[in-house]
Amino acid sequence: MTDAEFQYVAGQSRPTFRALLADFEARSAAAIHTGNCRLDLAYGPAPRQRFDFFVAQGRPRGTLAYFHAGYWQSRDKASFRFIAPAFTRLGLHVALVNYPLCPAVSLGALIEAARASIGAIRAHTAIDGQHTPPLVLAGHSAGGHIAVELALAQAGRPQAPMPAIAGIVALSGIYDLAPLVGTSLNRNLMLDNASATAHSPLHRLRPGCPAALFAVGADETLAFVEQSRHMCKGWQQAGNDAALEVAPGADHFSVLQQFTEPDTALFGRIGALLDKALG
Repeated sequence: MTDAEFQYVAGQSRPTFRALLADFEARSAAAIHTGNCRLDLAYGPAPRQRFDFFVAQGRPRGTLAYFHAGYWQSRDKASFRFIAPAFTRLGLHVALVNYPLCPAVSLGALIEAARASIGAIRAHTAIDGQHTPPLVLAGHSAGGHIAVELALAQAGRPQAPMPAIAGIVALSGIYDLAPLVGTSLNRNLMLDNASATAHSPLHRLRPGCPAALFAVGADETLAFVEQSRHMCKGWQQAGNDAALEVAPGADHFSVLQQFTEPDTALFGRIGALLDKALG
């Protein structure tokens, strides 16, 4: 086994994952009965270009769009609906976004397809066809990479009075894809050294990006912790606002528990970013 295979695959696995993911599934099934939600709204022609929309409690402050994990090749938004209630209680609409998966599409095509969700979500939240609440992107693992890529695509463009993407929360993301080329993950990603570099946002940072919080579980492999450290530092060095949270006692999936629990330091840091991003 190569070190990269350990750092990004075998070493990230935990015996607790099966029970934890089953709990997420059960809580997600219950979440659709806790408030006003609309499921499987189309944002493009592909079967997986769909999002679930949970309506904010009270007057909406903004919208959180969440991109799920799965190494760009697996999983589904339905397994992560449990995330929504924690943020609808904060006055946020929540959109849980699916996207096409590799190898049915290339990674570049996946990012392009996910980009179409931004306009559709903003249109869905428009009030009287005019005012649109600010949008914050969040993502976990591959979803963290996607959220960052969408923010970079916006950076440098002339900004409207209300930016399309006002903030980023990226959990346990991968921002330099070069280490994945020699791993089993690449059977579906089909990256070579050049395409891995091209799809690595760490190498394309620029000013004009929204405020970002990069978080990772302290119990994840060193490679995952360093990915978030390097990304936070690079975001700052490019002239953007960024913070890092290493969540104590959290692994690659239990970090989502801290993401949604109000009494955790991570949730507090997210609240601070939301206050800054949403005004």
